[in-house]
Amino acid sequence: MKDWFRYYWRLLWRPSVHISLGILVLGGFIAGIIFWGGFNTAMEYTNTEKFCVSCHEMRDNVFEELKQTVHYNNRSGVRATCSDCHVPHDWTHKIGRKMEASKEVWGWVFGTINTPEKFEAKRRELAEREWQRLEANDSLECRNCHEFDSMDFTRQSPRAVEAHSTALAGEEATCIDCHKGIAHELPDMSGVHNR
Repeated sequence: MKDWFRYYWRLLWRPSVHISLGILVLGGFIAGIIFWGGFNTAMEYTNTEKFCVSCHEMRDNVFEELKQTVHYNNRSGVRATCSDCHVPHDWTHKIGRKMEASKEVWGWVFGTINTPEKFEAKRRELAEREWQRLEANDSLECRNCHEFDSMDFTRQSPRAVEAHSTALAGEEATCIDCHKGIAHELPDMSGVHNR
């Protein structure tokens, strides 16, 4: 048994073209699985509410606002977390959003919103950036949960029925055009015309 083990050990490690290549491929495959698993684990962890509110800027400002809304506390018990509204669910768009979020990490490192006063001073800029992103992707994150086909128009107000049926007809509007401030307080919007 000992000789058999020595024979195969030498066979695997001697500089033979085929066996060395096999070891490289196998090693690369195993390393790829480990890397991919670690990468996906890290990606999923950064989508958790625990991660999002780990910095006090989010925990003390926007998370407290979210707790007062129907997206956080409602009769059905369904809760939207930070990533449900701010990170697309499909993989390609999710990676793009994560790269875009690196600017937010940069802001955290340099403390651009680390006090309530600084946050309020930048609230409008941050909100407008998020609204532009949602307009550009046709409110993709909203549509992950809310579908026009599933809406019961008989249980909506006449104003909502008109707006939603217009959106169904293919108008240029998207969810965020009417639903700004649904989960967080609106910034000071003085001087802005609301369409």
